[in-house]
Amino acid sequence: MEAKSKMDEEAVGATDNIVTEFATYEDFLDSQITPLDLYYLEDEELARQLVELGYRGSGEVLKREEFEARKQAAEASRLSKRSQQKTLASSGKELKDPFLKALAQREEANRSGKMTSIIFIRDKNPKGQEISGYIDYAHRLKVIAENSIGLLFKNKRDRKILNVDPKAPTPGDNSARITIESKKYIQVVIYDHITRRKT
Repeated sequence: MEAKSKMDEEAVGATDNIVTEFATYEDFLDSQITPLDLYYLEDEELARQLVELGYRGSGEVLKREEFEARKQAAEASRLSKRSQQKTLASSGKELKDPFLKALAQREEANRSGKMTSIIFIRDKNPKGQEISGYIDYAHRLKVIAENSIGLLFKNKRDRKILNVDPKAPTPGDNSARITIESKKYIQVVIYDHITRRKT
């Protein structure tokens, strides 16, 4: 079952390449017509019909409706990515606080899944008691357990462990610990993890 879904994904990927490579369905059909086909058939439209029906051509058989649907989906995806970039919360804002600047620098990568960041904040509540907590900035990590070596997070995409123990020599593979100075909080630490997708 898993092998079949992987083959399906590869087929969809190839089809997506087709719709981005060719501007029109006719261009797609023409790419599979050889000069020899035109010599014998003497009719470009007939040659296109034979490719569409799967009788000629060396590439994938793709009906006009499917090509158009994939073309529209690819365009919608492109527009969605463009609008997401324009709708970043930090977009167009003049940020002065180093903590807010650090969050703004990581926003796009965390939204797209290229990076996941864990934020540690230590501060005092209105009663003067010290409080602290971790925030999963990307909402992509989950807490594994609190155990003898401290609090650990596991990335859902690449399954790597992120150790937020300040005494640990490193937070983990493809991860970094960055301390941010902010007048708003006693302590701010961001743990960035560069996501490596499994293939």
